[in-house]
Amino acid sequence: MSRIILLLTICGLLLSTIYVIGAEHKPVTAEMTAEMTAEVVGEVVDGKTAVATFAGGCFWCVEAGFEKVPGVVKAVSGYSGGKLANPSYSQVASGHTRHVESVQVYFDPKRISYGELMEVFWREVDPTDQGGQFADRGPQYRTLIYVHNEEQKKTAEASRAALEASGRYTKPVVTEIQMFEDFYPAEENHQDYHRKNPLRYRFYRYGSGRDHFLNRVWGKELRVPFTTKRETSGRYSKPSDQELRSTLTDLQYRVTQEEGTEPPFNNTYWDEKRDGIYVDVVSGEPLFSSLDKYDSGTGWPSFSRPLKPEHVVETRDFKLLLPRTEVRSRDGDSHLGHVFNDGPDSTGLRYCLNSASLRFIPKEELTNEGYDELQKLFE
Repeated sequence: MSRIILLLTICGLLLSTIYVIGAEHKPVTAEMTAEMTAEVVGEVVDGKTAVATFAGGCFWCVEAGFEKVPGVVKAVSGYSGGKLANPSYSQVASGHTRHVESVQVYFDPKRISYGELMEVFWREVDPTDQGGQFADRGPQYRTLIYVHNEEQKKTAEASRAALEASGRYTKPVVTEIQMFEDFYPAEENHQDYHRKNPLRYRFYRYGSGRDHFLNRVWGKELRVPFTTKRETSGRYSKPSDQELRSTLTDLQYRVTQEEGTEPPFNNTYWDEKRDGIYVDVVSGEPLFSSLDKYDSGTGWPSFSRPLKPEHVVETRDFKLLLPRTEVRSRDGDSHLGHVFNDGPDSTGLRYCLNSASLRFIPKEELTNEGYDELQKLFE
């Protein structure tokens, strides 16, 4: 129950109105498990997906981390390793069922390898902690890799050995590797928690100490240098550095590639009021809409939510004294700006962006620019 205590400590009265996370829930049935698995597999063309299962403490955090990875179709929070069928959250959190909070990751092996998923996993956890993860204590929160076949087992063992040999940690790597046996999806209110409750999730994650630890251990290597093709139907991609230098202005290059910041009230879109969408100036992927744009008084274009959440990646930024959440485009990997928890009541979020990272497309030009499917937003 340490997660509940942490939430209440950080948020106080602000979080006193949320549902009780440890309350009893109706167990997930075997039929629901099969239905969810079929639904997830069906999201990939021809059903060609593979599955991996990881345990890394709070499944809200692990699920959120994997869902931002190119090639991952979906991540599902749940419970693995115990003997009780269809356990509830409160039963697992008690530590008596021997289950571990875990996440099943459905991925396209043509776009990302299991070895790369291992690299993502190590950057989400403290593999030297046997007693839990960060603020969540107990065996139900320990790190574990559940392998589904011998190939995954060999890859996981080699990856763990390489991490141990790297000297990154002063303590031994204790993450276990076990053959997968079962997985029970968690209750619906735990699925995609970072999307459904972004403010509460950020309060919890920051207070848990996870991001402070990961940034200290990994530094600039925290983002995985993917070697596989990062595509979304082949439409959006990042040009070569040589091409970017020849097509972007100096300011656009400095902001998107070197994480620069343009001056407030002296940029292209801070006072733009026309209807339309904002796309990544590098890749063209749709990011934000004028329907969610508002005057934040900061002098930078501000939005309450992304137009296409799957195209927006959030990472922790510790360049200033206080931590911030950086916003980047998924396929273009452009630095866009930051997101803060002082936005409108509708979401509580303020996506504060650089105009230099964006290209505005008026609603009248959406069809000609190839964004016809978004025209309906303004009808």
